[in-house]
Amino acid sequence: MRTPIVPTALTRLPPLCVDRRQHRPRRFASCTQLMFLLALCGQTALSGTAHAAAAKDSGPAQAVVATVPTAYEMSLLYADRTWVWKDGAAYFAQGNRRLEAWTSGPDTASFAAGRWLVTSNGKMCMELAWRSKGYTGKQKRTCYSHRIQGGNIEKREDPDGEWYSFKRSPEDTSDEYRKFEVGNPKGAQFEETRKLVDSKN
Repeated sequence: MRTPIVPTALTRLPPLCVDRRQHRPRRFASCTQLMFLLALCGQTALSGTAHAAAAKDSGPAQAVVATVPTAYEMSLLYADRTWVWKDGAAYFAQGNRRLEAWTSGPDTASFAAGRWLVTSNGKMCMELAWRSKGYTGKQKRTCYSHRIQGGNIEKREDPDGEWYSFKRSPEDTSDEYRKFEVGNPKGAQFEETRKLVDSKN
């Protein structure tokens, strides 16, 4: 006797979105979710494309704009400090802006007295008249410009010197500002140099 063939069509799940009463709620929800996901993906792709185009049109990132220190900030850098050189130093007095400088070497001792000043556009100027054995110079003004860039202070000699690092934040061992000492620790050397020069004139 032949085994009867039982139809299997009833065991197959209906295709998506087919309105069959026993499966309609679940299949309809799945179809709705699918369409929502497709729409969301499309919006995301369009948004990403628009953002990339805007970024391309905006061009390269803008460079950091330098600013200049105020006169008050400049005073904090220099007032009551001594700029120590390889063979001399200069002291920037605080109250009367007196400036005393000296250099010393074999037969080249010299000293200078004058004043220093700061400006609102980031400049520090020294007005000095140098004297040495057999030489008395006229008062000369030398100015240095300063700018702040990326939190670091840069400096150059006017009018067209090259910018170099003066004081970084945080400070670095190679900063020129590390050559500035608080107070007037070289005052005795200035007096010795002055007396030496005066005695030879």
